[in-house]
Amino acid sequence: MSLVRLNIKGISYSQTQNGAYALILNEVDGDRKLPIVIGAFEAQSIAIALEKEIRPPRPLTHDLFKNFADRFDIVVKQVIIHKLVDGVFYSSLICERDKIEEIIDARTSDAIALALRFQAPIFTYKNILDKAGIYLKVNPKKEDEEQDSILVDDLIAEEIENAVADQESYKDKSLEELNSLLEEAVNNEDYEKAAKIRDEISKR
Repeated sequence: MSLVRLNIKGISYSQTQNGAYALILNEVDGDRKLPIVIGAFEAQSIAIALEKEIRPPRPLTHDLFKNFADRFDIVVKQVIIHKLVDGVFYSSLICERDKIEEIIDARTSDAIALALRFQAPIFTYKNILDKAGIYLKVNPKKEDEEQDSILVDDLIAEEIENAVADQESYKDKSLEELNSLLEEAVNNEDYEKAAKIRDEISKR
């Protein structure tokens, strides 16, 4: 499977879903965008890395990882978004130390926050981009505007709504059912799902 390089286009906050952000990745040699729903902390960490003038007084978690890696001569060479299952993206950090390469599993939001700090390229597989990539018309032609134009914010909001659909379905569950689902998600290493269930339990 061929790899496609991605750049970070930006981060958008959802006005409809409290605390939800969409990270928009752009195909380098094409027009497709890959929207990925991320949490507030990861959005802040990515935004700080993008705005190089902003330096927090104390290192954030991703800064700490970078400092730790630098101290022990570990380099993140690249990030690969390698799998998409039920709307959840899975990523790997390709690391190198003493010319030995290691692959480390990571949440996509964390992987991208680290890629920025290591100035490492971000890739995904063509089949993932074919499945989840979208076209955003920034400057639609006037004659098509009414028919084909879709606002970027509308697309992002739609992606976020789809991603949090599972969370909405947890509202009708009892605490006992939620705790059972949480245990099952953790056992299956589905930490994105576990986080959503945990958030619903916290609201109770």
